[in-house]
Amino acid sequence: MNNPLDQTTPQTTPNADIASLFSGELSANPFPFFAQMREMGAVVPIPFPIGGDIRAWMVTRIEEAVRILKDHEHFTVDPRSIGADDFLRQRFAGTSDDTFTARSSMISVDEPDHRRLRGLVSKVFTPRYMESLRSRVQEIADELLDEVQGQGQMDIVESYAFPLPINVISEMLGVPKKDRPQIRAWSEAMVTGGGMMGRSEDGIAGMRAFSTYTRHLVAEKRKQPQNDLISQLIAIEEEGDRLSEMELLSMITLLIFAGHETTSNLIGLGTLMLLDHSDQLAMLKADLSLVPSAVEELLRFNGPVTMPVPRFATEDIELAGQQIKKGDVLITALISANRDERQFTDPDELNIARTLNRHVAFGQGIHICLGAPLARLEGDIAFTTLLKRMPNVHLSVPRETITWRVSGNLRGLTVLPVAF
Repeated sequence: MNNPLDQTTPQTTPNADIASLFSGELSANPFPFFAQMREMGAVVPIPFPIGGDIRAWMVTRIEEAVRILKDHEHFTVDPRSIGADDFLRQRFAGTSDDTFTARSSMISVDEPDHRRLRGLVSKVFTPRYMESLRSRVQEIADELLDEVQGQGQMDIVESYAFPLPINVISEMLGVPKKDRPQIRAWSEAMVTGGGMMGRSEDGIAGMRAFSTYTRHLVAEKRKQPQNDLISQLIAIEEEGDRLSEMELLSMITLLIFAGHETTSNLIGLGTLMLLDHSDQLAMLKADLSLVPSAVEELLRFNGPVTMPVPRFATEDIELAGQQIKKGDVLITALISANRDERQFTDPDELNIARTLNRHVAFGQGIHICLGAPLARLEGDIAFTTLLKRMPNVHLSVPRETITWRVSGNLRGLTVLPVAF
């Protein structure tokens, strides 16, 4: 008698486990779950997290993750390009009439539109230009620590990890200082109220409010252009053939959101990881030239992005021994790939001096994170400045009381109280 598990559809991961992952319940420690997934295979069938008669797969290892993220012939971020039904288009292509947080942005389209859109802003996000911002980022970091230095304690998230990147990207874009706290509130609603399990009312409200804000901000910049990136993009849009109004609004919303959200989580998470590993913290304080290497290792070891935008198979293809069908959804688990035992020596150990660290925390291929050079610069300055000025920094609450933001796609802390 044939074993039923030897048929064309392999055994899937239990619904409860997947639901816990995508709901964010595993945010604090998803790594045992992903270790089990890697044991099952590099490409594992899973129940589609939001229902529907759709085949879904989770990609757990780095070789297959890189292949999918780089192969834009067989995999796409845009379900519209393969004639997906309304359910998928509305969920993943951002087709809502009153929000454009995803629709028409760089993360939701492939070539040739992606190249055109990314090309409009890529000159700003080069390593050379980012390096020119170093002195201003340093000033902001010092100003933030000046405000708390005499208090002997602070919440890293509230006083440092959030305001540093939001101030940097806002200055680049031309976002008024008075609006930044509200942007944080909207971003929080979008992160914790969205994801693969569906959007909550708060998440939808945050997206709508953020979208309305972007529309008003653009209208103000049209009246009074300034020397900032939004004004430059408006000038391009008004030329009429390189950027539509919807693309303009989507791009600005994405730049504001992504320009601070992931880096803020990197700083908060990274600080906690260093405090958790006293030997690595001591090594770093003894030699601050290791900070750039430490940033890469913190991204690999416990990065803020769980998974990027899902990919959709454009045709039938075999991947890691699995038969992928056209229209199948592939979810690339970046934080699992970054702990791949076949790629990294002692992957579950934090090693800030790790030399071979080809992680995928920023993704791969044409959709690799545009802001990676900026994130690296901000991480470098944030950790260096903190450890120079507050070398005795330590948790001021019991470790078990640290709380995590509940999100299926992004990982971060709600607070991180420290004393120094």
